[in-house]
Formats: sequence, C-alpha cells, structure tokens
Amino acid sequence: MQNNKILVVALEPEKAEQLKEVLSFIDYDAELIDGEFDISKVEQQSYHSVIFGSLSNAKERAEITSKINKIDENIPAFLVSGQGSDTQDEQGVIGFIKYPFKHSNLNVFLHNAQVYRESREQVGTSRRVELFRSLVGSSRKIKAIRQLVEQVAESDATVLILGESGTGKEVIARNVHYYSKRRNKPFVPINCGAIPAELLESELFGHEKGAFTGAISARQGRFEMAEGGTLFLDEIGDMPLQMQVKLLRVLQERVIERVGSNKSINIDVRVIAATHRNLDELINENKFREDLYYRLNVFPIEMPPLRDRVEDIPLLINELISRIEHEKRGSVRFTPAAVMALCQFKWAGNVRELANLVERMAILFPFGLADVNDLPEKFRPENGSATPAVYADAMPNIAEMSNSLPAASESRLPRDGLDLKEHLNNMEINLIRQALSEADGVVAHAAKLLNMRRTTLVEKLRKYGLNRSVEAT
Repeated sequence: MQNNKILVVALEPEKAEQLKEVLSFIDYDAELIDGEFDISKVEQQSYHSVIFGSLSNAKERAEITSKINKIDENIPAFLVSGQGSDTQDEQGVIGFIKYPFKHSNLNVFLHNAQVYRESREQVGTSRRVELFRSLVGSSRKIKAIRQLVEQVAESDATVLILGESGTGKEVIARNVHYYSKRRNKPFVPINCGAIPAELLESELFGHEKGAFTGAISARQGRFEMAEGGTLFLDEIGDMPLQMQVKLLRVLQERVIERVGSNKSINIDVRVIAATHRNLDELINENKFREDLYYRLNVFPIEMPPLRDRVEDIPLLINELISRIEHEKRGSVRFTPAAVMALCQFKWAGNVRELANLVERMAILFPFGLADVNDLPEKFRPENGSATPAVYADAMPNIAEMSNSLPAASESRLPRDGLDLKEHLNNMEINLIRQALSEADGVVAHAAKLLNMRRTTLVEKLRKYGLNRSVEAT
C-alpha cells in the first residue's frame, strides 16, 4: 500500500493550510508541525516525504532531517521555494516546491519523491544482471544478434564484429566470452587504434628487460594476460600493416614472442576483433591485409546502428536509467512524448550517444520527469515535421513500449503489490485532474486533451465525484 502521509515542518499557517488542502484533493494527507520539532511525535509514523518551511537556517533543517533519517533513512526532503538559499547542497534536501501551490507542481514533487525513494531502496540489492541486458531490444535485428552470440559462444571460432562507433561492439564481445567455456578466465580488451604503432607490439606480445629504452623490467603482453580466456582487439582496422603481419602469424601458429626475446610462448587465447571501418575498402586501398581479413572473418557479426532499430530505444532508455540508479548517480524519467521524440533522432553516436543523453538529463532533472521541451534542442523534432518514413513501421511498437516505461511513479509495481482496479481508477482520476487543471476547468478543453467526447468526460466526473470548479482554482 502506498504511503500517502507527508510531514510538513514549520510552514506559515496560511501556506500550510493551502498546501494541506491541495494535497488532500489529490489524496495525500499532510501532517503539520509548527514550533519546536519533537521527534517523539513522529517516531511511530511512516512518511512519504517531508516538506520544510521557514526554519531559521540550514543547520536547523539538517538537524531535523538527521532525526527523521533515524526513523527512515530513505525519506526525501523538500524545501518550499523562497524559504532558504534554494540550493540542493543541504543534507537530505533534493528539491524545491514553488509557492503558490498548484496541482501540476505538486504532482512533479510527488513523482520526484517516489523516484528518489525507490532508487535508494534498490541500491545494494543483490541481483545478477545478465549481460544480455546490455543487448536490450525486441527488434528483429537485435534478436538475430543474440541468437548469433549463443551459436558461436561455445566454440573457439574467431569472431569479427562490425558496426559503427557506439553501437556496442564490445558488449557483443563480452557476451560471447561470458557464454563460452572460457567465462572464468580473463577477458582482455585492447584498442588497436589508441596505442602508438611503436608500442603496440609490446602491448600485445610483451617485452623483456632492456628490449628498448625504458624497458626496465620484463612485462607480459595482452596475449599472455588473456591466457585461457578471450582477447578483444577493438578497432582492428586501425592496426598498422607491419603489426598485421605479426598478428596473422600468431593466429596461424598460436605462438608469440616477446619483444627482445627469441623464446616462443604457446598461447591458448580466443580472439575477437571489431572495427567500425569498411575492411573491404581498406583491402582495396592496401591498408589492410586480405589474408588477415579471412583469418579474422570466421564468424562475422554486424551490429546495426541505433537508427535501424528505433523500436529498441524505449527499452534501452529504461536499461540506462536502471544502471544510473544502481550506480547511485541519480535517476530521471522521460514522458512518452519525449521518448517518441528521441525515437525520431538520427543518433550518429548510436547507443553511446543515447547513454550520454540519459546521464545528462539525470543531472539536469535529478529524480525528475523530462518532457520533450526539456530535451536539448537538437533532440527535439521540428514543429510540424512528419514522422520520417524509416520509422513509420516501428512507430506503433514504439508508442506501446514508451507508454510502458517508468515515466511516472504510478507505473512501478510496489513491492507489496497493489489492487489493479483501484490503481487504474486512480491513474484515470489523476490524468483527468491534470487535464482539467491545464484547461482551467473547462470540460470541453480537457476532453480534447484526453482525446475523448465531452459527454464521456462528464460521465467520468460524475462517476468519480470530481468537481471541475475545484480543478480550476
């Protein structure tokens, strides 16, 4: 059962009564405490959140918050805007409530409080996250990728992963390793394009003491580090030609030699390579060896760009939010309209760009709800622009999945369960109230916002005993 009791501390009587009245209208109870705070009055209670009014200073708020946290360490605290410094660097204060109090502002506050509590309660829970969650999606293309990973994982075949930057090529490599018999051995990645050519040989094969200037001791290379496991050669298309020759020999003979040594070392390493480059073009330009290409291209997997699987975006957003919450880096929710807008973006940076956006929005709207107008300008669809044809077929599925995202607190299943019929009725009541508030109490306008007939809305107002005149205040 959801906790609907809110503790209001030291708010001026007139404001406190107004806040209590508005909260009551949306089925929340406000318990008002004026004067000296007595922890004994609340130690037997459980609260949804606490709202601070005109306390003398931040130190006093922190002291009271500390007392309340002894009862409930996850309780979110808010400050009425204008009653303090309006900064969120105080202990427990995660946001501000604007005065005069309105239903729309309080709905945002209630949502932020719920997300804050749930994200803190989920931190530290021991649940194993399967790596396939990193390959989130229900599109045909991503399902095919998962099937390929399952098919190749148990073999020792060399895998070549192709795809644009940011599509998740290393995620595929880690999944192949995780589901193979080598899962208990090391997974060692190396970016072949990020290491200078003169150092790459030492990085891959290791070196002996004195092999070159600065080699003050012997060192293992990545092949030796990955013994029994998997070596992931990222950006293989950027590897210099002279190193390609040496790599080809290693793949053929399964033997390496450290720099500065003529001693052969047998290796048992599975190689997975990846690149965002077109290797056929590089071969034609004599920048990549054809024989190495055929040695690597035993089992190719091509990762599609995000723009070719837009129906996966709502699920990816959900997964990225879960990661942020699990890592204690805050949280955020997106409205269905915002999700639809993101599904129409071209995503040149693919999943990496989407992850960066979700993290940015979590910083800009901590534990908040981001609508389409809150997105950075480049992610907003042009006014009046039609849905691009490339997305047309996927749009029905996108709409369905975006509505299933935890974009509001009501969409999460409480741990103790709920009465579904009552829950759906409450959702409908909340949406009707919001529509009436947006329409200043005009039923015809509210019905238009809800995409229903005016007579239907009138019947629902009667059914739920709602008074539209109250909504207009």
